[in-house]
Amino acid sequence: MNPIYRKARFLLGAPDLRHLPPDTGREVAFAGRSNAGKSSAINALTGQKALARTSKTPGRTQQINVFPVSDQRYLIDLPGYGFAKLPQAIRAHWQRILPEYLQRRRSLRGLMLIMDVRHPLTALDQQLLVWCSAVGLPVHVLLTKADKLKQGPAAQALRYTTERLAQDYPDTSVQLFSARRARGIETAHGKLDAWLQLETAAHSSAAAKRPRS
Repeated sequence: MNPIYRKARFLLGAPDLRHLPPDTGREVAFAGRSNAGKSSAINALTGQKALARTSKTPGRTQQINVFPVSDQRYLIDLPGYGFAKLPQAIRAHWQRILPEYLQRRRSLRGLMLIMDVRHPLTALDQQLLVWCSAVGLPVHVLLTKADKLKQGPAAQALRYTTERLAQDYPDTSVQLFSARRARGIETAHGKLDAWLQLETAAHSSAAAKRPRS
């Protein structure tokens, strides 16, 4: 694991875009159905047990949670969708805010889309893919809870999702992932590293600290 992710911390929870950090630097957002394992995925990727709150009641994340991992580089936890029994006013609020965030946030470099491997590509997942495709935002799909399936069915689900994405969203990548078994973390980190340019940032920081000869 890239040790920089272990430094992630909670900075703030924003009710709308105005309360987010300045639109500079680089950030990667996490989105998905409320019961797809988004919080568990974030915790697994940062090597922390409770950075993102997990709950037996899906849909508890009702704000945009911001987790800095280094200077001007952030992981963004978007509200879950599609399952939570929320008041209509709150649902309407996020139906407006989410596409606005995806389309207008200049520092957003990519989206980690969380799908339960047993129920991939729901109608709401596809709506999110449409929004991202419209603005050229790259998406990487984590098929979570892969430990719930045996190897054969998991491979079949991956193949099905890959083929569907290649047909409709050819610039979207996909992998199997299990927070419980720590499966797929290295692959997901590779995508995060590229989007956040963490290797470049680490190299520049180390170079700046070297004594001049």
